[in-house]
Amino acid sequence: MVTGDEEALAHLTTARDWIRWGASRFREAGLHFGHGTAEAVDEAAQLVLHGLNLAPDTPDFYLAGTLTPAEREVVHELLVSRITTRRPAAYLTHQAWFAGLEFYTDERVLVPRSPIAELIEARFEPWLDSDSVERVLDLGTGGGCIGIACAYAFPQALVDATDIDAGALEVAEENIRRHGLEGQVRAIQADIFRGLEGATYDLIVTNPPYVDAEAMANLPPEFRHEPAHALAAGYDGLDVVAEILDEVTDHLNPGGLLVVEVGASAPALARRWPHLPVTWLAFERGGEGVFAVTREELEAA
Repeated sequence: MVTGDEEALAHLTTARDWIRWGASRFREAGLHFGHGTAEAVDEAAQLVLHGLNLAPDTPDFYLAGTLTPAEREVVHELLVSRITTRRPAAYLTHQAWFAGLEFYTDERVLVPRSPIAELIEARFEPWLDSDSVERVLDLGTGGGCIGIACAYAFPQALVDATDIDAGALEVAEENIRRHGLEGQVRAIQADIFRGLEGATYDLIVTNPPYVDAEAMANLPPEFRHEPAHALAAGYDGLDVVAEILDEVTDHLNPGGLLVVEVGASAPALARRWPHLPVTWLAFERGGEGVFAVTREELEAA
């Protein structure tokens, strides 16, 4: 039984009790993680803290506090909803974090989780002279997380956050407003570079669809709540990347840098373009399948 009987639940008095109970039930139900959390305890903690209106970095001693009956009801409902709906926690709370920043999120966009956050925090050094960056493109922005984080990293730069999907752009615009960046970040509807004719950038960052056909057919239920068009990219996962590479040099300034996440499709990219002079980037906090390449390297290839 998902909920447990009332007598058993009555013994769950603290936030720590509820996190433990939620994690146990999550494992029992065979839930899948990977939308900002890696395992059951972290996901349960995210939901419990949200239900108690506490920040993710709340000190541990608060977890020993006794919940009120109303708080217990809210927390219980969140944890049970995670099991019965298989929706990622971020869609239940409408909260997500990226590069240390909080964002609104819902099913119109992917839950932000890209390792590119680590590169943004480092201002893409040493691959880029960060002080020279004046124009940034977040291509396929979804909820605007990469573009907004880049605006914080490069306060001197103007940022275009583009997406083909009108619903995604509504989420991006909401996040731009929440961060007070209307004068620095603009959301633009564009299909790859169609809609950006003549625009050039010092930095283009993109986390495009890159899930191949086989992986799409075997996605866990949690991933099926995300927009399929933001995941699926053809047989080898590289349909969108191919379009980007075909036109990107027309939109990079001299010395400009392209950063692309292709995730598990990295081996397919190496097979398809064996002579493409990309640099595969390493991450201290985990993640793979992200490459960087300059305009000059692309032109030479």
